[in-house]
Amino acid sequence: MSKLGERLQDASRSGAYRATRAAQIVDAARGSSLEVVRIDAKQGVFDALARALEFPAWFGRNWDALEDCLGDLSWRPAGGELLLFETFPSGKELEMLLDVLRSSAQFWAARSRPFFAVFVDPQRELALPDLPGES
Repeated sequence: MSKLGERLQDASRSGAYRATRAAQIVDAARGSSLEVVRIDAKQGVFDALARALEFPAWFGRNWDALEDCLGDLSWRPAGGELLLFETFPSGKELEMLLDVLRSSAQFWAARSRPFFAVFVDPQRELALPDLPGES
């Protein structure tokens, strides 16, 4: 397993990161207990996440409901999640999304389940740390 793959299995490293390429991350997670979920949020964060993560019908398409669903995930079979945002919102919507994702990562890290939100950002414009081991 690659160094990146090992780091992605480490729940204590859970969080929100940026990366320059999606392919390397998908390869590193292959064969692990992580489920890589590719997200195209250009048409709306709530619908994109609801589709990608197969949220229950009760999902209310608001920030509180998003946090509730991300804090449950009982319907997900994987031993961890790697949300790979290939497109994402900007401005206040991105700030809110990052707040929810960071909170969810902390929640799952405390339960020893890896939870990574990785934003594909080839220009490194987002104010996020680089994904450790991605180069």
